[in-house]
Amino acid sequence: MIDRALEKEFPESEGEQGGGETDPGSFNNTVAEKQGVLETVARRVTKKNETKDNKSFPFKEVFLDRSDQEDVPTLIDRKDNVFIISNPKSKYPVLQLDLRLISDLVVVIVSATCGGIAFACLGQPVITGYLLAGSIIGPGGFSFVNEMVQVETVAQFGVIFLLFALGLEFSTAKLRVVRAVAVLGGLLQIMLFMFLCGILATLCGGKTKEGVFVGVLLSMSSTAVVLKFLMERNSINALHGQVTVGILILQDCAVGLLFALLPILSGTSGLLHGVASMTKSLVILITFLATLSILSRTGVPWFLKLMISLSSQTNELYQLAAVAFCLLFAWCSDKLGLSLELGSFAAGVMISTTDLAQHTLEQIEPIRNFFAALFLASIGMLINVHFLWNHVDILLAAVILVITVKTFIVAIVVKGFGYSNKTSLLVGMSLAQIGEFAFVLLSRASSIHLIEGKLYLLLLGTTALSLVTTPLLFKMIPAVVHLGVLLRWFSVDINQVEVHVHIN
Repeated sequence: MIDRALEKEFPESEGEQGGGETDPGSFNNTVAEKQGVLETVARRVTKKNETKDNKSFPFKEVFLDRSDQEDVPTLIDRKDNVFIISNPKSKYPVLQLDLRLISDLVVVIVSATCGGIAFACLGQPVITGYLLAGSIIGPGGFSFVNEMVQVETVAQFGVIFLLFALGLEFSTAKLRVVRAVAVLGGLLQIMLFMFLCGILATLCGGKTKEGVFVGVLLSMSSTAVVLKFLMERNSINALHGQVTVGILILQDCAVGLLFALLPILSGTSGLLHGVASMTKSLVILITFLATLSILSRTGVPWFLKLMISLSSQTNELYQLAAVAFCLLFAWCSDKLGLSLELGSFAAGVMISTTDLAQHTLEQIEPIRNFFAALFLASIGMLINVHFLWNHVDILLAAVILVITVKTFIVAIVVKGFGYSNKTSLLVGMSLAQIGEFAFVLLSRASSIHLIEGKLYLLLLGTTALSLVTTPLLFKMIPAVVHLGVLLRWFSVDINQVEVHVHIN
C-alpha cells in the first residue's frame, strides 16, 4: 500500500530510461564512490540593461530585494537554491552582503513570533506554533523561504545552545542515581530497535540492512525538542526527567558510532574496516571526555574568574566569552568526528562544576531562546505540506505506530531497571518521537544507497510529523498520569518513594 501511494506521486524514472544498466566507469559512479554529488548548476549574470516583463505580481517577491545584485553573478542549482558569488570585477576586497539570507531570516523570525503568539493566546505550547509557522513559509508551504541550507545552518546554533544550557544545569550527583538506566538502558533500547526492525524486515520479505537502519533511526529521540518541554514544565530535576536526560545524553554519545555503522550496512566497507572505524570513534570519545574532565578541574575555573574580573563594569565580555567557550568545544567535537551536540553539552558540564554555573546560564538564556525558536521553525520548514496532505493516512498510521512502539519498548527497558510504572511510562512518552538527527542519518544513508527513494520519503515524512505531534504528546501526559492513578496503575506518592529508595 505504501509503495503504490508513493509511486503514484513520485514515479521512479531514474535507471529505467537507460534499460536499467549502468556503466561502472561512468563519471556519476566515479563521483559517487568518493561520496561526492554531481550537481547541475546555472550561472546567471544580470545585465544592467536587462528588462523584465512580469505581468503577474508574485507575493513572495516582496521579501526579496534584488536591486543591489546587478553585478553579482549567482549559481542556481536544480532545487532553486541561489548561491551568490563575490564580484570578480572587484580590484580590492569588497564587503558582499547576502540579502537573500537576511530576508529569509526576517521571514523565519517574524513568522515564528506570530506562530508563538497565536498558540500562546490559545493556551497551547509555543513550540507547536514555531513548527507550524516553519511549515507554512517553507518550500512545502507558500515557499517564502527556498534557500534551506543557509537558514538551517544558522538554526543549528539553537541545538548547540540548548545543550549548552542543559550542561550548565547538569548535576553529576543526580546523574549517578540514574547512570545504570542511562548507559545500559540507552544502549539496550538502541540494540532492541535494531534487532526487532531487522527481524521484522526479514520476515516481511524486505532487506535486513534497511530494517536495521530503520531501527537505528527509531532509537534516536529529539534532544532539543524534549529538553525544551522538560525545561518549560520544570521537569528536568524530576526523576523521570533525569532518566530521560541520561538516555538522551547516551544517544548523543552514540552518534559517531552509528555513523560508522552505516557503511557496514550498505556494504561499501568491509566488516574489519567498519569495526576499526567504530573502535576509533570510541577511543576518540573516551579521550575527548577525559581531556575535558582534566580541563574542568584546572583551566576552566581560572578562565571564568578572569572573565568575571574583566567584566566588572559590564557583562558583555563574560557573555561573549561564554558563547565562545561553548562554540569552541562544539567545533572541536565535530572535528574529531563526534557531534556538535556532544561538544556543547560537555562545555556546559565543565562550567557546571564551578560556582559560576548559574551566572553563566543567566547570560546564555536569551541567546538560547532566540536560536531555539529559529531551530524549531527550520524543522517545520522540512515538512512538505502537500506531501503530508496527499498521504496523510499512511503517515499518520506510521507516526501512531512509531509513538506506540517507542513508548512501549522504552517503558519496558526503564521498568527492567526497577523503576515504577509511572516513571517508566513518562520516560517512554518523552522519548516517543524520532529525533531531528534522523534527517542527517537519512541524508547519509541515501547518499550511500543504503535505502531506496520510497523508504526515504516515508521516513522523512514520518520523522517530521512525529516532531510536530510531540507537543500534543506532552500535553497528554497529565491526563495519562491522572488515568493511571484512577485505574490504580500508579501510586499517588510514587515520586517521593522512588527518590527515597534510589538515594538510599
